[in-house]
Amino acid sequence: MPAPKKTTRSPRRRRIPFLNKKVSKGLWIVITLLVLLGVGYHYRNDLAYWLGFKTHKRWTEDKEHFISNVQVLESHTGNVAGIDVSEYQGDIDWAETDSVEDTYPIGFVFIRATYGEDAQDAQFNKNWRAVKKTQMVRGAYHYYRPDENSIKQAQNFIDNVTLEKGDLPPVLDVEKIPEDQSIDSLKVGIRRWLEKVEKHYGMQPIIYSGEKYYLDFLKDEFKHYTVWVANYNFDVKKIDKGWQFWQFTQNGTVKGIDSDVDINIFNGDGPALRRIRKK
Repeated sequence: MPAPKKTTRSPRRRRIPFLNKKVSKGLWIVITLLVLLGVGYHYRNDLAYWLGFKTHKRWTEDKEHFISNVQVLESHTGNVAGIDVSEYQGDIDWAETDSVEDTYPIGFVFIRATYGEDAQDAQFNKNWRAVKKTQMVRGAYHYYRPDENSIKQAQNFIDNVTLEKGDLPPVLDVEKIPEDQSIDSLKVGIRRWLEKVEKHYGMQPIIYSGEKYYLDFLKDEFKHYTVWVANYNFDVKKIDKGWQFWQFTQNGTVKGIDSDVDINIFNGDGPALRRIRKK
């Protein structure tokens, strides 16, 4: 029986793995995800703000914060700059505390006095007395706990804060969503706090909140109150005409304070600031 003829076949060319369609598609997906993660990381603080919460974690380098803060302060040279503090800033050397970023004079200081129905800031009395001895204008604020009694919270503030001639109006800090009540009930409580405190001091309080929270829950109901707005968003370069105060960063550097500090801009000059102080 004759032997079968040998046939010469060209060897099948193997596909290079990275040219495989499925592999290529997966690679592009990975690259796209890495790009998105990079963009998200770069704008992480701003994304956190728009998602409705603040982050106190230090994500960026001091140099980046410094440049950003200086740019805002440079564009508001006709306005008064100030800070706000609480026990979280620790023991402050007020004899050294006179400027932010070593250049821009501090014109005012808001100091946390109380929070909730019966809690007091551990550093309030010391800070309150110390700032009175400086050239800076002082103001006090209460951190509102939405699920606690609003009248008791107002009384807590009144019992611990004595406003004198030249002090700024009292401030209500509202930034938490209630867990045990509706938004409508929250608004009722806020109004009760504001009215009781205004009646006691003879001054309409200021409302502090993040911009998103303020727009979503407070603006329509409390449009006759002046506001102090926290907005750290990268594309906001100037204070909005509707804000009396603007807290534009939580990463300021101040002499006499070891930790980061919130920096604020007043929507006006020195004479305008004096006009809103207690007579």
